[in-house]
Amino acid sequence: MNLKPLPGKRAKKNRRITLEDVAGACGVSLSTASRALAGEKGVRPDIREKVLAAAKQVNYAVPAALAGRKVILAASSAAMIDYVRNQFTLYVLEGLKERASALGLEIVTRAVTDRADEKQLLQDAREDPETAGLLFLTVDDEAMLAATRDFPKPVVLLNGHDPLMRLSSVTPCNRSAARLATDHLIQLGHRRILFLMRPGRRTIEHRKEGWQDALRLKGLDHSERMVVTVDDWLPELAAQAIGQRLAENGQDFTAVVTAGDSLAAGAIMAMQKAGFSVPADISVVGMDDLPQAAFINPPLTTMHLPMREIGAAALDLLSDSIAGRINPVRRIELACHLVERASTCPPPAAP
Repeated sequence: MNLKPLPGKRAKKNRRITLEDVAGACGVSLSTASRALAGEKGVRPDIREKVLAAAKQVNYAVPAALAGRKVILAASSAAMIDYVRNQFTLYVLEGLKERASALGLEIVTRAVTDRADEKQLLQDAREDPETAGLLFLTVDDEAMLAATRDFPKPVVLLNGHDPLMRLSSVTPCNRSAARLATDHLIQLGHRRILFLMRPGRRTIEHRKEGWQDALRLKGLDHSERMVVTVDDWLPELAAQAIGQRLAENGQDFTAVVTAGDSLAAGAIMAMQKAGFSVPADISVVGMDDLPQAAFINPPLTTMHLPMREIGAAALDLLSDSIAGRINPVRRIELACHLVERASTCPPPAAP
């Protein structure tokens, strides 16, 4: 068997052997080596044999099979509210469960609405030998993150991240998504672009930063006077906020980037009620690409967030952590793309 020598093996005799070393010795990708050692389908028998032999040769600790073990999904109150109101969380969970089925892992969902819930969950998970790791869905609370950072089993944040980088996480790339949405409007010729958001979550603040990035690069107004905030994600609150803006300032903007599709729907309602045409007078871009975005009048141009892929990637990251293949902690951000529909066009010509 021709195996490549491990890089730096002689120079660093005490260095911990990693999966990257095994993959490099066999001349295969990291994912192929991982699947071969985990016994997953889709790996040729000769490749599997080669990877197993290489792991044995370099004394790589092959992890125990994950099939049959349990992962606890701790859902915050924000995640549960989102699940009831729209389909973002639903699709994330679908991707998560599909990947769990492929890995043979059981997902157990627990509600975590306060510190008492979290304390009980951590105690139960710590004492249960069948619980291999934890996923925290849509959690930003600093006290919760602080308590979880020293947990002895792997933890991955789903649709959220740890600002101290003590916990691994998976999110859409919120900043670049909002940057792309705003760039689309700038390319159409818009120069006065509002940002409509519900503040509070770090992920949403990153969307605001992406909007600012695009405008700052072109020397356009990205000050707080161009930001409209609401207290919740309900379309009617977005409609009230945009209606009030139009009543007080008139049409001092030609486009709006919203932090979510539900806010875009409310903004369009307010504009139409005030006698403006979307997009002839004002263009609107959403964020999510939920199914209902295609049925708004007019159909909504929006940023597609890879919802199912977020769930699957989070579980892959957690399973790699459980198996000892991840070191150090990492943050994964998935790319988003623009879906053009009928709610955007060039701004009206100046009189």
